[in-house]
Amino acid sequence: MQVRHDRVAQTDQDDVFIRFAADYAAEHPGRAITFVQAGCATAGPELDVGALLKAAPALVISRVDEDSPIVRAAAAGRAELSTAAFAELRTLTLAPRSVDLIQCSLLLHRVRNAELVLDRLVAALRPGGLLFLRTADRDTAAGFLDRKLPQFARELAWGAAQPGAPGPFPAWYEPIASGRGIEAFVVRHGLAIANRQACIAQGGLGRARLLLAAQRLVSQLAKGRLVADYDELRYVIRKPEDRYARVLSQ
Repeated sequence: MQVRHDRVAQTDQDDVFIRFAADYAAEHPGRAITFVQAGCATAGPELDVGALLKAAPALVISRVDEDSPIVRAAAAGRAELSTAAFAELRTLTLAPRSVDLIQCSLLLHRVRNAELVLDRLVAALRPGGLLFLRTADRDTAAGFLDRKLPQFARELAWGAAQPGAPGPFPAWYEPIASGRGIEAFVVRHGLAIANRQACIAQGGLGRARLLLAAQRLVSQLAKGRLVADYDELRYVIRKPEDRYARVLSQ
């Protein structure tokens, strides 16, 4: 399957998710909108919860993440995560068809059995509900380095890019953490891609200066099979009202 991604400037990245979320809330006036933030410890500005609350004042928010020391360290001191649930995501229990919006942010590449986790999240979506998915991409030079560098090198790079922040997170990068993996998952589950982007991460391993040069070198050695001009993928994925609907993409 040929995977195509729209490359966008940073100024255009962070408003797409909130635009889709606000439109969804407008389509369901007078109803409490349920929102699950999966991977809450690494959730970034791609879905502005404050702006979403303005669009959906009756928003019901649940936050979950993997139960691990590094996740708890990243969540410590953040008031919005004081009620977050830290659990084994592979056995996460969410009522089927009960959630309107799900944000899965920088989670897939850092957990094991990531496809099972994503499957459980999608099962919880209502028909017509939206999944906002952000992940590092194993098929990029940045993803290759992140999963292949020894841990001490990852720690040095993380410290340079994110001074004082807990990390780095694990780098499992199972096949689902890629454009091909995500889009194959979409096809198998009869979902619809409403929007997709290829982006440059703001922070993390991909922004350390030496690694930027290393990424370009890896891309050259791989003869372009591992791209260096982006390192993250972002998708807006819709669960169709008709469960037999075929995948739409734009």
